[in-house]
Amino acid sequence: MKLDIKNETNQLFSVILGVANDFGFQPTPENCIDPKTKHFVLNNSFPSERDCIKEVESFNDVLLKYEVEVIRPKNIEGLNQIFTRDVGFVIKNKFFKSNTISERKQEKDGINNCLKKINKSDIVEVPEDIRVEGGDVLVDNDFIFIGTSNVKDTKLKVSRTNEKSVDFIKEVFPNKSVLGLELYKNDNNPFDNILHLDCTMQPIGNGKIIIFKNGIRKDSDKELIKEIYGAENCIEISREEMYEGYSNIFSINSNTIVSDKTFVRLNNKLSDLGFKVEEVYYREVSKFGGLFRCSTLPLYRK
Repeated sequence: MKLDIKNETNQLFSVILGVANDFGFQPTPENCIDPKTKHFVLNNSFPSERDCIKEVESFNDVLLKYEVEVIRPKNIEGLNQIFTRDVGFVIKNKFFKSNTISERKQEKDGINNCLKKINKSDIVEVPEDIRVEGGDVLVDNDFIFIGTSNVKDTKLKVSRTNEKSVDFIKEVFPNKSVLGLELYKNDNNPFDNILHLDCTMQPIGNGKIIIFKNGIRKDSDKELIKEIYGAENCIEISREEMYEGYSNIFSINSNTIVSDKTFVRLNNKLSDLGFKVEEVYYREVSKFGGLFRCSTLPLYRK
């Protein structure tokens, strides 16, 4: 199986797309692993499995429309396997097996069928003391951005990637600029929590980026992003739009973006900039705290 991921926007050829079947019972508020899911549990509006299946399959239809090879995880009954992004990630020709939080470890079993088709020399086993989930890793050619949690937040359920991951990725790719970006974390308030880096920023085609800059803790990091992309190329979103998932869209190629049908302001902005926007209704899936990028694990972009 060919692996090649240099950025978030090159033409997509193959991807692992999550499945929403048999995702299990509604958790108690105490057992929720993110504040957004907890919010919908407490408000008696936990995601509908039937509707989640429909939404993910609608996304699948769009990918197939563009002749993308779509690989699905092996379905494991009673396990939420929608968000394949976090169980692994590809940079260049290397597949990194993520060290997720313990509650998500079983999800990796669902992609074993895919890993068997990859050369063992191309699979990187992340050391046990390094925590990293794929949603915190954004690749943009010479840059690799990694969303991290600070030391004070390490005991929070939403702290998914530690600072050690930055040095580890630097060792693997010494010629890349690997930048750690410290994120705000909150186990209880989804408006004050950045679960993963792709929940606050997302590079898209033509050198532009969608960003909720206040999801990043350090002013120096915010300025660095502005310097890299240019202020004129930063599509800023509000706190409420971050909560809805505006940055968690997905590029099929540099000109085509899959976005939620309800993101009217963003979709109009993208269209005005010349992007083709494929709209998919993804509101039930979004209740788990992720959308299109979270649902995908790209393997090969040309």
